Amino acid sequence: MTQGRTSSATRLAIGSVVVAILVLVTKTAAWWITGSVALLADALESVVNIAAAVAALVAITYSALPADDNHPYGHAKAEYFSAVLEGALIIVAAMLILNESWKSFVTPRAPEQIGLGLAISAVASGVNAGWAALLMRRGRALRSPALIADARHLWSDVVTSVGVVIGVGLVGLTGILWLDPLVAALTAVNILFSGFRLVRESVGGLMDEAVAPATMDRIRAIVATEAEGALEAHDLRSRHAGRFTFLEFHLVVPGGMTVRESHDICDRIEAALKSELDTAIITIHVEPEGKAKQKGVPVL
Repeated sequence: MTQGRTSSATRLAIGSVVVAILVLVTKTAAWWITGSVALLADALESVVNIAAAVAALVAITYSALPADDNHPYGHAKAEYFSAVLEGALIIVAAMLILNESWKSFVTPRAPEQIGLGLAISAVASGVNAGWAALLMRRGRALRSPALIADARHLWSDVVTSVGVVIGVGLVGLTGILWLDPLVAALTAVNILFSGFRLVRESVGGLMDEAVAPATMDRIRAIVATEAEGALEAHDLRSRHAGRFTFLEFHLVVPGGMTVRESHDICDRIEAALKSELDTAIITIHVEPEGKAKQKGVPVL
């Protein structure tokens, strides 16, 4: 990540911490006024939001460190650890909500000042939704798993808040007290699935998962188009590491081709690939024509 991108991601991560604290204060006030277990559960998830935002900030700061002797490929994978942690925290938040929902279902209590409490909660949800949209857009632009994970976490919080507003509102309209914990429990289940999905995707990054098939097809097309003068490319492999995409393959050239000529072909391929994937790290192994494989990528 360039210095500018690093600074931008760091500012966004700091902003997430500030927003999470403001939302926690707002949602705690909504719970304090109403006494609603659903609003209490909503506030509990905001505590997790703060921890997740701090984890994202630490991960982004660490992943921006340059490569060193112990980490010759850089520190970009640190962001995946943050994403895994956030997924686990989402699951913890869901379990806390389910626990509070059960307690309220066993011993129901009528919320107070519902209108005021819902208005305050709606303000907090609006702030979360706006910040989540910004994080998702900027996180994708910066290719930051930590920012994207934080955005998804906030979206799950928004979903929770919407469910809470519906539940508390129905309690106020109908007087049916068990609706409050029921809706809170349903939104907790949704959050639980969100956490499991986030953990699965983050583990995929830690396990060097390959790029998407559509992206790989585009890479193959670029190699085939730009490798004029070579004979074949084969053993093309890819993996993700944070915002970086590592590519490596073997390029077969005529036996009589000079080192300079083959190097020029490699430079042309690398330039085209980096134009498509600006954070690509590319390794090309040049081989003589006797190493050609029919299963490789033919050069057009």
